[in-house]
Amino acid sequence: MNFRPLPESLSPLQLSQVNQLLDCVSSRQREDFGHITSDVKPDGTLITACDRWSDSTLVGGLTRITENEGILSEEGSKLVPNSSAYWVVDPLDGTTNFAAGIPHWAISVARFVGGKPETAFLDLPPLKQRIVAIRGKGVWLNGKHLTEEDRCSSGSTCVSLCSRSIRVLQQIPDKPFPGKIRLLGVASLNMVSVAIGQTVAALEATPKIWDLSSAWLVLTELNCPVKWLDLDPAELKVGQDLAAVGFPVLTASSSEELDRLLPWGEALARKKRS
Repeated sequence: MNFRPLPESLSPLQLSQVNQLLDCVSSRQREDFGHITSDVKPDGTLITACDRWSDSTLVGGLTRITENEGILSEEGSKLVPNSSAYWVVDPLDGTTNFAAGIPHWAISVARFVGGKPETAFLDLPPLKQRIVAIRGKGVWLNGKHLTEEDRCSSGSTCVSLCSRSIRVLQQIPDKPFPGKIRLLGVASLNMVSVAIGQTVAALEATPKIWDLSSAWLVLTELNCPVKWLDLDPAELKVGQDLAAVGFPVLTASSSEELDRLLPWGEALARKKRS
């Protein structure tokens, strides 16, 4: 196995090259939007030719930018690489929205070092927005540095649920749900919406590692509490097949909000185990 130490952080040139790569893929996705049909994958989820092109382009580009670093991708290899640094790629998070003509989807690219994301890029092609997070240095939206205070001043009362987690509402029928519910269909953006103040919490029932990789670092850098409801993605093993592995998670804008939503998170965990 290849355990040669690789640089812990990307150089300024490499950061620029990844941004240029994302510019290319984001532009192509906007061009394809509204002009493409979808197929059904064996797991029942949708895929388009744009997913496949985006994945191939991102994987090829990252391979050139960072030699000897493995890549785990939703549309490619789903095994945890054996390099000390590796990439986790979701070329088009929100394919159902994309294929249906709903302008809400994302590109998620994260570089892992030491088993956790070290640099993350979350691009929103329809809005021409890009969030970049670097471990220990912060988060930027289109070059503007984001702060915890920005989130706390938003005043949002919305809570994001995924389509599979909405079933928790039936588990506690005698207790009103503490928030206005939003279901937007993009796991990475649902989680990041908490970090940037659009929602106060997000509950995801079955996010895969490529769904959560970028959002995880954004949440961490902006001091949002994260509660893994089953498996912990920080405990990945080299060679582990993540094709069918989900990481149920509850995240919130503060520890108080997390405690308020925790009964529903725990209900979701019980449902998964039953």
